[in-house]
Amino acid sequence: MSPVTTCKFPDNFIWGAATAATQIEGAAAADGKGPSIWDHYATIPGKIRDGDTPAVACDHYHRYPEDFSLMRDLGLRHYRLSVSWPRIFPDGDGAPNPRGLDFYKRLLDCLAGNGITPWVTFYHWDLPQSLEDRFGGWRSRKTVDAFARYADTLVRELGDRVRHWFTINEIFSFTRNGYGTGRNAPGLREPEQVVNQTYHHALVAHGHAVRAVREHGAPGAIVGMADNPRIPIPLFATNAADIAAAREVFVVDNIRVLEPLHRGTYTDTYLRIIGEADQPHVAPDDFALITQRTDFFGFNAYSGYFVRAGRDGHPERVPFSAPFAKTDCDWHHITPQSLYWGPRFYTEVYGPHPIHIAENGCGYINEPVTGIESGGGADGTGTREVLDLHRKVLLRENLLELHRAIGDGVPVRGYFHWSFMDNYEWTAGYAPRFGLVHVDYATQRRTPKLSARWYAGVMSANSVA
Repeated sequence: MSPVTTCKFPDNFIWGAATAATQIEGAAAADGKGPSIWDHYATIPGKIRDGDTPAVACDHYHRYPEDFSLMRDLGLRHYRLSVSWPRIFPDGDGAPNPRGLDFYKRLLDCLAGNGITPWVTFYHWDLPQSLEDRFGGWRSRKTVDAFARYADTLVRELGDRVRHWFTINEIFSFTRNGYGTGRNAPGLREPEQVVNQTYHHALVAHGHAVRAVREHGAPGAIVGMADNPRIPIPLFATNAADIAAAREVFVVDNIRVLEPLHRGTYTDTYLRIIGEADQPHVAPDDFALITQRTDFFGFNAYSGYFVRAGRDGHPERVPFSAPFAKTDCDWHHITPQSLYWGPRFYTEVYGPHPIHIAENGCGYINEPVTGIESGGGADGTGTREVLDLHRKVLLRENLLELHRAIGDGVPVRGYFHWSFMDNYEWTAGYAPRFGLVHVDYATQRRTPKLSARWYAGVMSANSVA
């Protein structure tokens, strides 16, 4: 029998898991919190699967000590979370809410007490509804100004407890899908120029978050964006022409965010693609903010698509065949190669900037708890379990591809699994489960899944077998 090959990760590699405030906290109106655009959007009939709302979610607001104790028991030492903007500024601006700030201070102190390092995201889609109503949300420069004050407040108030910051999570998801396709809150279908303006405002907001960390953060604090670049995969991984075609598509498909972030301008290619009439308005100091030095790039990587060199010399996207494997999310074709090619192309195009995989995971609808209730087993402990073999197998394949990228010189420094626990998955409601930990929403009982136990072993050994 051949020996099992063990893939060792670099020393000091960061292993963690991630969540977001709207998706787990609940307590949607507690202690002075104002409504977010997702609180409002969830009340519109037909927008969210099964009419689900984030009003209770995982009740993490009241149960975080239990959740952090479970993280500690699983050996989790790094945790990516987000702060709810309307919990700090109920109307988006004005005076900060002291009860909201106190909640996060207590939460962060509890994390520290469990030996867990926080990686805090300023903005994970929960725009205060008041800013949408009064100013038009991300369509307006006034929202950027409000975000700047929010970012300053967060770092001043929490910076003694936080050394690792993510600025903005997935610009595409709340700009294009919020104001263009209408798929996400606030659910609008605006003209293309307006959508491009929301992209630009989000980039400027990112810049303000970086500035806030540099001006008010603790010595040694680090900061970077979390984004979800589209990931083209060469159809034949050893074919130089296919690799070059996929790399070219990577640049063009991510041109709205990555190019201004790293080049300090909108490229001629981008301006030609969108046309003169649809160009965003750019204020004189915007790119100075947008292109400030960051310490890492947070790469959200779930799925990719195949590209080859076409007969005419141009890249050609190869459509998925109908039987191609997917998770229970229609957008998520199973392509572990994404964890190799995404970070590799990012590094080849923009240089050796440290990368953290800020999100990676998979969602499935039917993940039942089986076994005997606690106290019902012969040893009095019970045997409750969730046998999510599908997640365990896919997680292993993803990590092996990530290890391959590191072996080829890609500077990946960390990995955060999405998600620590099942949660509110936006327009899909509570149907898809992404967690390492199962949540029974009727009782709020947590049950670590098979994948959680396997991932605990990976973190402990710093290797994948």
